[in-house]
Amino acid sequence: MPSSPTFAERLIGWQKQHGRHNLPWQVSDPYRIWLSEIMLQQTQVATVLDYYPRFTARFPDVHTLASAPQDEVLSLWAGLGYYSRARNLHKAAQQIVGQFGGSFPDNRKDLETLCGVGRSTAAAIAAFAFRQRETILDGNVKRVLCRVFAKDGDPAGKAFENELWALAESLLPDNCQDMPAYTQGLMDLGATVCKRSKPLCGECPMETLCEANKQGRTAELPRKKSAATVQTLPLYWLAVRNAKGELLLEKRPARGIWGGLYCLPCFDSLEALHRYAAVFRLSPDALEEKQPLTHRLTHRLLLITPFQADTGLSETSAPKPSAQSIWVAESDLADYGLPKPLNDFLKQLR
Repeated sequence: MPSSPTFAERLIGWQKQHGRHNLPWQVSDPYRIWLSEIMLQQTQVATVLDYYPRFTARFPDVHTLASAPQDEVLSLWAGLGYYSRARNLHKAAQQIVGQFGGSFPDNRKDLETLCGVGRSTAAAIAAFAFRQRETILDGNVKRVLCRVFAKDGDPAGKAFENELWALAESLLPDNCQDMPAYTQGLMDLGATVCKRSKPLCGECPMETLCEANKQGRTAELPRKKSAATVQTLPLYWLAVRNAKGELLLEKRPARGIWGGLYCLPCFDSLEALHRYAAVFRLSPDALEEKQPLTHRLTHRLLLITPFQADTGLSETSAPKPSAQSIWVAESDLADYGLPKPLNDFLKQLR
């Protein structure tokens, strides 16, 4: 009597018939695979599909990316969020050129030495580009494993994560040539069938194998992480223009909100904004308060109150309060990486 198909065999067969096959990064080029994996971290496929073509058109290979100014990389990344990813991407490109002669490392351990590349991302690149027997373990994969094998544990616990890594490694197919289909299958199954809510169990290749399905625990597994407290953070923007209508922007510190992007001068108190405005001889009464806006980050809700004023000063006499300050013509704003809420605010002003 023939044995029933293994987890890997079911997954590979299902992926070939029902999985996603037309994503632009489903190629063998490790550069494009790496780029997509970084973009897809904590970002929906639909969003990445909008950014990926523009990014690869401007930076078609790792050498082009490595030699580009960081500001240009951040400009194309603006709106994708988690900007440390873009800075790490740029640094990693320079690592690949400088340390690996412009060729991608072909194994997980070396890939993990690249800035911004963790174990799961390195495994995905190794599996897709080099057909290495390495397993991924992102949120979607954890959900699939917890349900199919009824694994119940603390989602934030290191011991439970190690248990899932060991399980994931034990399920790998024997044939290295199956690794792209298998790895894509894990991603597709978690994203399109074994969804967090309302999973499509009747369409799942693991339906008869799934212990959570048999035990009626699909909604229970995996355990949900404790909801993080959302902190409200008040911020104040100052939009000042010189006599030519140029807008003052400041480059944000690498660490913190909108790291490395250009933004309006930003303050955590009205008093600090008023002191800054005084550099331009602007009194509080000269500042026009605009409609507040909100912007949600993962664990913070930004409550932004913008003010605007014209200094009346020429571009030569208008001060630059810091080395990070620049005057930018409205027609040139698209050349700078700006936070999404600032882009939205400037559209309202225009």
